[in-house]
Amino acid sequence: MSKNIRFFLIFILGFITYYFFDLYCFKSIQHFTKELFHSKAIAHVLAYSVTMIPIIITLKILFPQKKILNLFSLDQSVVKGSTIAFIGTFPMLIGYLIHFKLVNTINFESLFINTISSAFFEELLFRSFLIGILYRFTRLGFLSSILFGSLLFAQVHLYQSQNTIELVEIFAITFLGSIFFTWVYFEQGFNIWAAIFLHFFMNLYWEVFNVSENASGNLYGNLYKFSSIILIIGIIVYLKKKEKSPFQVTWKNLFIKSR
Repeated sequence: MSKNIRFFLIFILGFITYYFFDLYCFKSIQHFTKELFHSKAIAHVLAYSVTMIPIIITLKILFPQKKILNLFSLDQSVVKGSTIAFIGTFPMLIGYLIHFKLVNTINFESLFINTISSAFFEELLFRSFLIGILYRFTRLGFLSSILFGSLLFAQVHLYQSQNTIELVEIFAITFLGSIFFTWVYFEQGFNIWAAIFLHFFMNLYWEVFNVSENASGNLYGNLYKFSSIILIIGIIVYLKKKEKSPFQVTWKNLFIKSR
């Protein structure tokens, strides 16, 4: 069996194991730990941590010599990642301050789950593992690496509505959002903290202001979000050109990376 076939078989088997473990055990673990610690936030973190175990085992089988922090890209600069995310999402913060009111009451446990916990674990699962591992350690290019992970990322957000039009909008927005988060992650030198904090700030501003009940948004909500995306792209392109650093994503490696 060739190394490539072995790699993909282990990768796929590891993800399938995680998927069904998460599907059938996440809520049970969450319920048990909530009863134990009397905290939805702690329960959410522990449920995610336990269900991610098959992913960690898969990575150790594939890369026994590498550290888990490196494979998840968590060994990169937190300061650098958080700084570009904060500056880049400033249009959202200012725009929402102008056009939207703060929510009347804030449930801090729900806020923690929808911002910090979700951003951290979703970026590790989708960007670091499902997309990042394929791109970093195989010859798959940008588009071929992101397709499955981004489709799944969009699918898991469809719980937010029952309306068909809104579901299409949510799917499209979160799918494109996954592509954007991945591009930032790659072009920041595989710094997953950039994607985590970008995800965090975008979710935070969406949660604390009365923007929309789901990811489909509205005119001003999406306008300022799009402005932030343009600013972040501009900052990254400017910095890479200033530092004369090559881009990860080019026309030549959209599907297959050259040797």
